[in-house]
Amino acid sequence: MYDINGLTKRYGNVVAADGVSFRADEGEAIGLLGPNGAGKTTTVSMIAGLLRPDAGEVLIAGRPLCGDTDPIKREIGLVTQDIALVADLSALDNLLFFAALYDLDRPTARRAAADALDLVGLADRARHKVRTFSGGMKRRLNLAAALLHDPRILLLDEPIVGVDPQSRNAIFDNLETLKRRGKTLLYTTHYMEEAERLCDRVVIIDHGKVIADDTLQGLYRLLPASNLLSIELEDREGRVDLEQLRALPPVKTVEFANGALRIGVSDLAAATPFVLQWLVDHGHRYRHAVTERADLETVFLSLTGRTLRDR
Repeated sequence: MYDINGLTKRYGNVVAADGVSFRADEGEAIGLLGPNGAGKTTTVSMIAGLLRPDAGEVLIAGRPLCGDTDPIKREIGLVTQDIALVADLSALDNLLFFAALYDLDRPTARRAAADALDLVGLADRARHKVRTFSGGMKRRLNLAAALLHDPRILLLDEPIVGVDPQSRNAIFDNLETLKRRGKTLLYTTHYMEEAERLCDRVVIIDHGKVIADDTLQGLYRLLPASNLLSIELEDREGRVDLEQLRALPPVKTVEFANGALRIGVSDLAAATPFVLQWLVDHGHRYRHAVTERADLETVFLSLTGRTLRDR
């Protein structure tokens, strides 16, 4: 569907995007994951044709995106971080205003606005002024505005910043519906939970460079251990031979802190009874054991040595 080839953007000595490349197919959701300042918004702005790259190109269905007036830009819908709505207009009038910018005729605009309001759950608030809306409702209307011209590609630049959990779930439901309709989604975030819920593939970007591009399962395979077994010991001094424990076949990593062992394993089902029995056999009683799955935060930390919240 679209190919991003070597996008580069410099601001003086600062390289905001450094040869960013990836591709997405029809009906695929791609997560662009990285901390604030990683180059995500710069990349999205170049893909949307709002920012001219210093090098590289964007191909949509094999055609390069060229200039502000390129008709192929109509294939793209953009949902920005900032809410782009007129507060003193109603929800419907906001959408009709944006539809006019897309050069939709009046009947088509009204049908598109009604469909978009229905999708985002605001049909009953169509005549209400936007200034009366909650932050979550504004975010949902912002999404509706990007859908009026029925784009094949939807670019979402951290579209749910600051919204309540109920509105966040509603927006995710909307995006999952759009995926099922065959829309291609590019979703930027620095929250791994969002990427894990929505995305088929995740592109991890840091300091303007792509450092990983894979499915969630593929990214987890980059870790030495994809699962974690946390065991609270009765002996909080932890008089356990960590080297001997680390040498056990199913064990990949071992840490001890605050009276608890954190043991990284690949096959949780096979390793858990093996490790617990080893502890019992060596006289180490435990109070509590829980399992955890590695997440994208762990992957990012493994690849970069820092967390997604670091600047």
